[in-house]
Amino acid sequence: MIEPYEELVEGEINLRIPPGPRHEEICRRLHERVAAGLAATSPAKLLPPRTKVELSPSNHFCPDLTLVTTVGNKFWLAAEVINSGDHNFDTVIKKSIYEQIKIPRLWMIDPRYNNVEIYHGNEYGITLKEILALNDVLTEPLLPCFQLPLNKLFQLSAE
Repeated sequence: MIEPYEELVEGEINLRIPPGPRHEEICRRLHERVAAGLAATSPAKLLPPRTKVELSPSNHFCPDLTLVTTVGNKFWLAAEVINSGDHNFDTVIKKSIYEQIKIPRLWMIDPRYNNVEIYHGNEYGITLKEILALNDVLTEPLLPCFQLPLNKLFQLSAE
């Protein structure tokens, strides 16, 4: 089981509670599929789960999944598996900061509803592009080898 971990948000240290088993299983499946979908020539690399990423001097987050560019290690995609115990933190506070930094891609994965919100960064912040449901497939045009059916991501038993 994962231990509590800290994130720096607007200059304040926030102790995050350990996620539950379903959260961790979803995170594991997501990492496996993204790792398998990264081509050898991919412009992105996958960091280990909850690697601390400095977004700004006052914001250091530990996303469930992080992709950075292979050239320059620029923060490119974050995936947050929403923790039902403190969902407001992920869905409001962190999403607002991701918007401020204009993250290129954000996936908000919600096990409560078995859906994924896909956001794309632009000059104004982030824009909701689509909401995927259980029968949809998560893809990313900039990762052409990656596909993850949501029914596989959210299933309760191991594959």
